Formats: sequence, structure tokens, C-alpha cells
Amino acid sequence: MATTTVTGDFDLTMDELRAVARYAVRSAEQVLPVFEAAAPDDPRPRAAVAAAWEFVNGAKRSRLQRVTALDAHRAAATADTEAVRLAARASGDAASAAYLHPIAKATQVGHILRAAACAARVAELAAGGDPEAGERDIEQARRRATPVLVDVLNRYPAAPRGKGRVAHLMSALDASLRDTRRP
Repeated sequence: MATTTVTGDFDLTMDELRAVARYAVRSAEQVLPVFEAAAPDDPRPRAAVAAAWEFVNGAKRSRLQRVTALDAHRAAATADTEAVRLAARASGDAASAAYLHPIAKATQVGHILRAAACAARVAELAAGGDPEAGERDIEQARRRATPVLVDVLNRYPAAPRGKGRVAHLMSALDASLRDTRRP
């Protein structure tokens, strides 16, 4: 059976997209309880996580991933705290990872790494704002990255340098993963 490939500035196979989605959804699952504790009656982030797992486990990309990703991001927009907002955003990012575009733009790196950066920031907030908690979480995320994920990441320019803490954490993770290719 031939592997489906998405073509743009370079190729991405469905197996590669599944590796990216697996990485993102594992990060989202870390922080999903933060959202659910604050908004137990809002199923949107959990639905996005479930849609991401469906894709990871072999389902075709579908409207399900797109819709649940958008719904989780809408849940983030209504969150009362930064931690709750980031937990919902990570869930949306996990579902949307199925639609990572093969275009050589630094902004695409967010589809690969932002869920992990959001989880690291949530760890910091849970530790009273301690940046070392986020750095530890970024190190764990670095160790979770598979060679396939690193290979996909290296097809893109480095993550854009943003002003916020999540952007800083994402840039740090990006740099550490790119360093893993060096002897």
C-alpha cells in the first residue's frame, strides 16, 4: 500500500504527520486536566484530543480534526486564566497537527512544537511562575521527540522568536531539537 504524501515546498507523508500529531497530543494530554478542572462541563478540548488520537491511530485526516481544533481554540479564548487557556490551546494544536502544511515557513513550527511549549508554561504557572519548571518540561519534551519528528522539524526554518513566554519556550525546544542532529 502506498503512503499518501502531502506536497508543497517539500513532502510530508501521513506517517510523518501522525508522528507530529502523536507528539503534540501527548503534550496536550499532560495539561488537559488543568482545563477540565476549571471547566468540567466544556468538552471541546477533550474532543480535540480524541480527534488527534483518531488520526494518530490511523484514521484519515478529516473535518473532525479541523472542527475540534477550532472548538478547542474557542474554548481557550473564553478561559479565565493563562494556564486554562494554554491547556485548551494545546488540545487544539494537537488536533490541528494533522494539517501541518509542507511549506517552508517558520510559523509552521508552531504546529509541531507549540503544544509542548504550552504544557511547559502550564508547568511553570503550577510552580508559582518558576521558569525552571518550564525548562524541565522542555527537556522532557526534547527527550520525547522521535527521530521522525526531528527530521520533519528540520525541513522548516527555526521557530520565530516571539515576545511571550510560550514563544520563548518553543524557541528553546526548537533549538534543542535541532542540536540533536549534531554529532
